[in-house]
Amino acid sequence: MSKTFGATSTTDDVLDGVDLSGKRILVTGVSAGLGVETARALAARGAQVVGAARDLKKAQAATQAVREQAANGRSLDLIELDLASLKSVRAAADRLLADGRPFDLVIANAGVMACPFGKTEDGFETQFGTNHLGHFVLVNRIASLLKPGSRVVSLASSGHRFSDVDLDDPNFETTPYTEFGAYGRSKTANILFAVEFDRRHRDRGVRAVAVHPGVIQTELSRHMTPETTKALVDSISAGQPAGQPFSWKTIPQGAATSVWAGVVAEADQVGGLYCEDCRLAEPSDDPNARSGVRAYALDPANAKALWEMSERMVGETF
Repeated sequence: MSKTFGATSTTDDVLDGVDLSGKRILVTGVSAGLGVETARALAARGAQVVGAARDLKKAQAATQAVREQAANGRSLDLIELDLASLKSVRAAADRLLADGRPFDLVIANAGVMACPFGKTEDGFETQFGTNHLGHFVLVNRIASLLKPGSRVVSLASSGHRFSDVDLDDPNFETTPYTEFGAYGRSKTANILFAVEFDRRHRDRGVRAVAVHPGVIQTELSRHMTPETTKALVDSISAGQPAGQPFSWKTIPQGAATSVWAGVVAEADQVGGLYCEDCRLAEPSDDPNARSGVRAYALDPANAKALWEMSERMVGETF
């Protein structure tokens, strides 16, 4: 690779000079924020983007810029997908399978963050059920559409550092619920999914990678109060290296690592791993660090155990 990117790189920086004509890409969560920007940047380079969203009316309005900046006339199709409903997830997967056209890249971008305790339509804790299990079923069901050379990008977070997955109590039936504890579990699950999916599919040329987009102000934080946001920022600032104060990323900067890992980085460089700031993250179990990846999030045995538990929870074997 001849170019080096970092925390302030944008989607346009990363994709400068890249031609994605003929590529077909699925992006979930295209009704706001990172999903819209990711779709825009890819379509502007010629990719045919399929955008998935729970609210199609909202997504249609939010993706106007995608259509305006597209490099070709028919650059964006929308499909309904509610990750908190396995019925909706399976219906979306069935529509994609019936269509039959393969994908070069799937970016599992959609999710929820730090919400009050609740349950999905299927009775799973909301954050684990939406962020992990919804994408787990979707991506596995359409795995046959991923052709050799394709990739899956799973959006995780530095929030994985809040908690490992709990294989004994994934739905907080006996464990006290905390918004960020549950978020941490779901984001660790997103990384472990990439680890195990990569292991299962790399021999046929399909790779998976997890990414942390950075700390960005989007609709994802809608459940957080101003006090919660300030406490989180203060905590992040306390862990920053001297002389490197905390700053929010812009949405184009936040989406940059997704497109870098999905399009620009070498597959063997990122496959089965976790990236941040358009680079591989360093292993770090330092409780005060605000970057790096916890060992439990890349542990192959942990990934396999989560996969098997997830299959039991959703009632499908992949």
